[in-house]
Amino acid sequence: MNIGNKSVPGKHNPRIAALLSLIPGLGQVYNGRYIKGMLFFMIMASFIIVFYDFLNIGYWGIVTLGTLQGVDDSRALLIQGIISLLLTGFAVVFYWFNLADARKEAEKIQMGWRISTISEGFRAAWDKGFPYALIAPGLFMVVFVLLLPLLFMMALAFTNYNIYNSPPRFLLSWVGFDNFVNVFSVPIWRKTFFSVLSWTIVWTLVATTLQVGLALFLAVIVNDKRVRYKKLIRTFLILPWAVPSFVSILTFAGMFNDQFGAVNNLLLAPFGISIPWMTDSMWTKVAIIFVEVWLGFAFVFALFTGVLQSVSNDWYEAADVDGANKWQKFRHITLPHVLFATAPLLIIQYTGNFNNFNIIYLFNRGGPPVRGQSAGSTDIVISWVYKLTFDTMNYNMASVISIMLGIIVAGAAFLQFRRTRSFKEGGDGK
Repeated sequence: MNIGNKSVPGKHNPRIAALLSLIPGLGQVYNGRYIKGMLFFMIMASFIIVFYDFLNIGYWGIVTLGTLQGVDDSRALLIQGIISLLLTGFAVVFYWFNLADARKEAEKIQMGWRISTISEGFRAAWDKGFPYALIAPGLFMVVFVLLLPLLFMMALAFTNYNIYNSPPRFLLSWVGFDNFVNVFSVPIWRKTFFSVLSWTIVWTLVATTLQVGLALFLAVIVNDKRVRYKKLIRTFLILPWAVPSFVSILTFAGMFNDQFGAVNNLLLAPFGISIPWMTDSMWTKVAIIFVEVWLGFAFVFALFTGVLQSVSNDWYEAADVDGANKWQKFRHITLPHVLFATAPLLIIQYTGNFNNFNIIYLFNRGGPPVRGQSAGSTDIVISWVYKLTFDTMNYNMASVISIMLGIIVAGAAFLQFRRTRSFKEGGDGK
């Protein structure tokens, strides 16, 4: 076989190349790619030499979470174990690529492929590898800045990490699915979970739907040909979006204060009315929904206003010829067009309000409190998780609730996106 020019078909065995690649690099050497084989072997050997001790301790730590109380820190061992799993994942991918590369090139040689020169090999590697080199820093950031904390949080859900068993003084231990079972079996957790979850769903649907409805109503009115000074009106209606949300929330929190707030003292006092906005759960929920509608409608209004500019007047003129009234034109022309163009953003609006921590915490810190629950009457799931983490230090239960919250939000968003025509190829619903 002349590897410098052309292989003789049938003489080069891809199976042998794959078997030799069980030791990284040997399959490439068998294919005549000596430098490439040396690189594969050196990379794998360097990985084993550099990370052997780290991986050894990491796997031991993630299994045992430490054995010497007061000496071993279960948190550090858990993080090292997760990093060991990630590094092992990279090594497995590299090892699989080594096997696939050797077999693939052996098949090419068997079919008569000429092995490239060193300069041609470097040029081909640069052309193919340059995009991967560019995305490598971003991939590194995603893995170690996003994926690592996420995996650490998920792992805590299966431990007994709370204020009474906190490292490094105490060692953590794996408890399996006991924490998930406790959410539904222990009365205080079950009562709080369903109370918070039900209010979170109501809050999301009511607040966001009112935002969308008010924004659509105002957008349609302002877009009417008979309305003058459209630019000025749109500018004023978008102002709530321009002001930082935390400033508006704190301002409204002061206005709704039971004792000195402007709502009670200036607006309702002349009628002899005083509403306990901050101490009665029902009125607090009403106030929070009102504030969220105020904060969120401006963005949706700007969105709808832009979409309405693209609706052709010819459609409305054709509807007039057919004798359609205003409601029929709105129902069959305006509304479908607006929803089709904005459905993905509206779904994001709903999911964003489902996790809207700022307004719940800044307005009244999730209060007023509720007897027999570990969350306030206006706490949504995300603010409850915050309290479990930083106030009561129930890290394991906070992780459990976070996982359940993520599954709920991801599942709902996925189903809605799948039903959205704008996310289907060709927009034909197939």
